[in-house]
Order: sequence, then structure tokens, then C-alpha cells
Amino acid sequence: MNPLVRRIMIAMVLGVAVGWACHSAAPDAAAAKELAKYFNIVTDIFLRMIKMVVAPLVFATLVAGVASMGDAKMVGRVGTKALTWFVSASLVSLGLGLVFVNLFQPGAALGLPLPDAHATSGLKTSALNLADFITQVFPTSIAQAMAGNAILQILVFSLFFGFAIAALPREATATTVRFVDELVTIMLKLTDFVMRFAPLGVFAAIASVVATQGLGVLVTYGKFIGGFYLGLAALWLLMIVAAVLALGPSATRRLLGLMREPLLVAFSTASSESAYPKMLEQLQRFGVSRRVASFVLPLGYSFNLDGSMMYQAFAAIFVAQAFGIELSLTTQVTMLLVLMVSSKGIAGVPRASLVVVAAVLPMFGLPEAGLLLIMGIDQLLDMGRTATNVIGNGIATAIVAKWEGRSVEAEGRGEAQDEAAAAAQPQPQPG
Repeated sequence: MNPLVRRIMIAMVLGVAVGWACHSAAPDAAAAKELAKYFNIVTDIFLRMIKMVVAPLVFATLVAGVASMGDAKMVGRVGTKALTWFVSASLVSLGLGLVFVNLFQPGAALGLPLPDAHATSGLKTSALNLADFITQVFPTSIAQAMAGNAILQILVFSLFFGFAIAALPREATATTVRFVDELVTIMLKLTDFVMRFAPLGVFAAIASVVATQGLGVLVTYGKFIGGFYLGLAALWLLMIVAAVLALGPSATRRLLGLMREPLLVAFSTASSESAYPKMLEQLQRFGVSRRVASFVLPLGYSFNLDGSMMYQAFAAIFVAQAFGIELSLTTQVTMLLVLMVSSKGIAGVPRASLVVVAAVLPMFGLPEAGLLLIMGIDQLLDMGRTATNVIGNGIATAIVAKWEGRSVEAEGRGEAQDEAAAAAQPQPQPG
């Protein structure tokens, strides 16, 4: 086992133990929440260090990848394959969520007092609308996009920047290309430095959740949490089967082994960003070419949210069950399709999955107040859906890379051969 993975797993166990001890020692919920703030300091520092890496890493890897492609048709082909996978995966995730939430009926006979149906969740659903999403895809300032870690905006700018490099003569952009390549190497090394603090961040994140919620919450909401995580397990199984069919059993085992570290970080911190740098590095170690990984992975962070899709299905139908509102199968399917379309614009929105559900519920006569029942355990659910988003993006990137070449490993070798051939070309002489 990788030493860092071992330290992260130990940190998770210690986090549960210390968090439970703090929760037991705290005289009331307010005191427990105050104790959790001290753990949050460590978690916030770790996440800030991760976020400082993400924007320049996405920019550098994507520009280097597009510049090396040198062909807009290849970018379009890869993008089409990736989006086809993303939409298919979203439909499967929503479908599984619909099956499991109707099977377990977590909202029925909940045994908790229901909130006033006219109460509001306090979520800013105004942040979710199609017009704003379309315009916000295009940055007004790359500096502002990087400062806000707006992945989709960085992706758009990087595509234009990479195409501009590819369209110019090689001798005119040699310095910039070399700088971008060196920047990728530097950012990956910086990522390694930051990841050494991962066990501390994981320990603090787990301890904070358990100190605030305690372990008793697992009993109160056991049906909802259990059903949701069983649904996620079924989704993971389907994704792994798809990977086996596309990549082969041995390659899938190796891919899952390499993804273990970013998955643990994503689960414990409930942050997809925290896993991005390491996931990009591990995919390249697996054999996915940098040009494909640096394009598909950030695209997936905006459009491929498998865990979030399932959560939205669970949350929406749960609210209907809790308030005793009967929804026909046709209505449920229609609502899930609306959720799928709406969720494509949630990148960068705080508590994004809850915001989408809160915006869609009133369209089908369901009280937004129902979300108040599960907002208290959202952190526990967010951990699972975040890890699912991460593994979904990792598998999607590997499969798209395989579709682009005869094999993932062959594509990596082909890229290396292309670079070697380019280096062997005679350089233009000055004058």
C-alpha cells in the first residue's frame, strides 16, 4: 500500500475517534460546534493550499495538451466522446437514484417533525439560471477566473490560448510552449508538496464532522443514509463494470489502485478540488496521455457529476415522501430530467446539489422546506457524492482516452513518440 494512502486511512480512523470523544465531552450542540471550528482551521488551510494549485495546473496542462494536439478536429472529437459519456452516466445515476429511493422509501414514516411547508431553506436558488450559466462560461478576465477557481472559464480561455499557439509557426511559440511545459512539471511537483499535508487535512475534516454530528445521526437518518450509500455502491459497481468492458480487468484494477489516494482525499474533505491535482497525476501514471487527461478531466468537473445526480434524485423524492405527496412515475421521470439539465450549470455554486433541488421542487408542487430535514446531514452525504463524482471522472477520462487510441498505454507511448519526433526535427536557423 502506498505510504500516503496508509497515512490517510489512519488519519480517517483517528478523526472518527477524536471527533466522537469531542462530541461526547461537549455539554451541548453549540459547544460541539465550537470545538469543530478548531478542526476546521486545519481543513480550511489544506483546502486553500489545494485550491492555489488547481487553477494554474488546469491552465498549464490544458494549454500544453491543446497546443500539442494542433488540431481543432481532435479537440472536437474528444469533447464529443466525453460529453456523450457524461450525459449517459447522468441518466444512469438519476435512474439508479429513482429506483433506490422508491425501494427504500426513506421519507415515509420518518418519525421527525416536519417543517412548515412555507418555510424556506435559505439557499440562493437565484444563482441557478440558464442565461447566467451560458454567459458565465466565458470569462471577462482570466485573472478573475483563476482567483475564483472557475474551472469552466479557465477551460474556455485555455482552449483559445492553446489553439492560438497551435495556429502560429512553431518557432514563434517555442519559448511559450517550453514555459508551459515547465510550468506543468513545476505544478505537479508543488502538488506533491501540498499532498504531504493530506493526512492532517483528512483527520481534521473527519473529526469536525463527527464532533458536530456525533454517531447518533447515523441511527436517526439511517434509512436515508443507508439507502443513498447503497445506491452509490451500485453506481460504483456499474462504472467499474463499464471500465472492465472498455479497458480490461487488469487495467481496471490498476486504475482503481491508482485512484485510491485521490478518492480518500475527496471523500474525507467532501471537496472535488482537493482530488483534482492528484487524480490528474495518477491518470498520467496509468497511461492516459496528458493531452486527453488535461482536457476531459476539467470538463468532467463541470458536466460529469454522477454522485450529485443520484443525490438530487434521492433528495427530491424524499421530500415528496416526507410530506405524503404522491408523484406518478411519469412526473418523477420528468422531474429527474429537469434536474439533469439544471445541474449542468452548478459548477462553482455553493452547496450546488441542494441549490438545484431547491430550485426544481416548486416546479412540481413540492415544498422547498423539505430540504431542511436533510441539510443537517448534508456533509455526510456530500462525502459520498463527492467521491463518486471523482471516480466517475477518473473512469470517464480513462475510457475516452481508450476510445481515442488502440489502448490507453499505446496512446501514452504515441504521445511520447510524437514529442520525440518533433524534437528530432531540424530547428530553423536564424537569419
